[in-house]
Amino acid sequence: MQINRELVEKVVAEVIAEVLGSQSGSAPTPTPREEASGVAFAESGRAVKGTDPKEVVLALTPAFGTTFSKTIVDVPHAEVLRQIFAGVEEEGLKIRVVRVYHTADVAFMAHQAAKLSGSGIGIGVLSRGTSVIHQKDLAPLSNLELFPQSPLLDAMTFRAIGKNAAKYAKSEQPTPVPTKNDPMARPRYQGLAALLHNKEARFLDRTKAPVEVKVTFEG
Repeated sequence: MQINRELVEKVVAEVIAEVLGSQSGSAPTPTPREEASGVAFAESGRAVKGTDPKEVVLALTPAFGTTFSKTIVDVPHAEVLRQIFAGVEEEGLKIRVVRVYHTADVAFMAHQAAKLSGSGIGIGVLSRGTSVIHQKDLAPLSNLELFPQSPLLDAMTFRAIGKNAAKYAKSEQPTPVPTKNDPMARPRYQGLAALLHNKEARFLDRTKAPVEVKVTFEG
């Protein structure tokens, strides 16, 4: 497992530029927002509570697939979405996507998704990969399944997350998604994860309600 040196250098350079900009009194230049390769997003108005018991709602941050295009271990965001979609659809359910603008806390994102979901089940995913499966009647800081170590989440894990979310929506009690165990993952990636989280939080708008998002895969 290797840290993406290019990503580290890019994020550190942006942080330094912001610090120097604040010291000089000039505002930092915003990072251009570009969609991740292989997927396109179209927002279509305020998200509403669903009525379909066969849906799972997936909540993304504003920076997912735009400012960022890969997880902390280089899983492309397009692939993350493909796998989660596939996992849900393999269980005979459908998925609806929203962007949550008011928080980058993945527990609250997933809880918001669950409250919007017709089945009461939601998934939250941060740009670096950290994920949660939630249920609408649980407290925000409780959850069905938590995946806090983003460096250990690969494409097949995201597919399994989608499958389990769909199973919960069908009132099943699935075996929790197995994840890899690497005691060095946290110390190795903790600094980078903090930098990525701080950058992701820059794109929040705490006055903006969640919005519906149409996802189109390309290629």
